[in-house]
Amino acid sequence: MKNLAKKLMVSPGSHVKLSALDASDTHGVEKAQAEEQFPQLRDRLGVLQYLLYAEGRRALLVVLQGIDAAGKDGTIRHVMTGLNPQGVRVTSFKAPEGTEKRHDYLWRIHSAMPEFGQIGIFNRSHYEDVLIVRVHNLVPKSEWTRRYRQINEFERMLSDNHVRIVKFLLYIDRDEQAVRFRERINDESKNWKFSPDDLKEREHWDEYIQAYEAVLKECNAGHAPWYLIPANRKWFRNYAVAQVLADELEAMDLKYPKATLDLSGITFE
Repeated sequence: MKNLAKKLMVSPGSHVKLSALDASDTHGVEKAQAEEQFPQLRDRLGVLQYLLYAEGRRALLVVLQGIDAAGKDGTIRHVMTGLNPQGVRVTSFKAPEGTEKRHDYLWRIHSAMPEFGQIGIFNRSHYEDVLIVRVHNLVPKSEWTRRYRQINEFERMLSDNHVRIVKFLLYIDRDEQAVRFRERINDESKNWKFSPDDLKEREHWDEYIQAYEAVLKECNAGHAPWYLIPANRKWFRNYAVAQVLADELEAMDLKYPKATLDLSGITFE
């Protein structure tokens, strides 16, 4: 859908009130329309990924954030299936442990950055260090507020060094989260996805929403934009993320490298 990405992009400096948003909004996109266009979108992503790999001078970093059950895993599974696995690295960030705890909080993030020609996908990211850290008071307020500036400078440095950053906040409402948690409990094939900690985190819903609103305001720039995806409807979530990624890759104006040899005179017996 034309201009969908513009509708979903969060304007730098704006203050988003998540509780006022409709997490089931599809911005005028009909399900039948999305299902018809989705396979072509995935094919297009595959072509653009090949161009990115062939050019080999830039990388794309995709950040997926969202409250528990927002659909980060599902988005990766459905949207990225058209990509060549050789050119994609998915990194899931959980609570730091071992060596990670003996470095600054951005160390593990930087070490997971995609190489030039590659796409890196972060399932959660450095933003956990201004989200869960804030909600659970794991570090003093003076420290996590300072991280907004550090993250902005970090992303600016990445952008200046040929890494295009695209960030998605998958937003579901509280009722939809409850529905998805019940599915995990009632469906034996999904039992493994449920943890009692999910319910404990749900008790902090309002605090998480406030933390996400602060992130959208404090860490949003043209070189590292946030896209706010209403994610109650999984089909729209997948379609919207695929459309935005295709638009972002198109905007990179990727080119095949020119041949370094004169190929015109080469013949085969």
